[in-house]
Amino acid sequence: MAEAILTSTLTCPHCRLSKQEVMPTDACQFYYECTGCAIVLRPKAGDCCVFCSYGTVKCPPIQLQRGCCG
Repeated sequence: MAEAILTSTLTCPHCRLSKQEVMPTDACQFYYECTGCAIVLRPKAGDCCVFCSYGTVKCPPIQLQRGCCG
């Protein structure tokens, strides 16, 4: 069985700041406060978490084809 990648680089759509973050493996992350502009990011419609919406790598459950965390 493949292993999930646990880090993803989030990019803020407002200020374009990118920051590498470690993804939780046991829950979805619904909110993320940008350290550049303080905007609180939320998942886009149809995505389960901020990593699926703004990250370079989808969240672990999606990577492992286990479906959304919700």
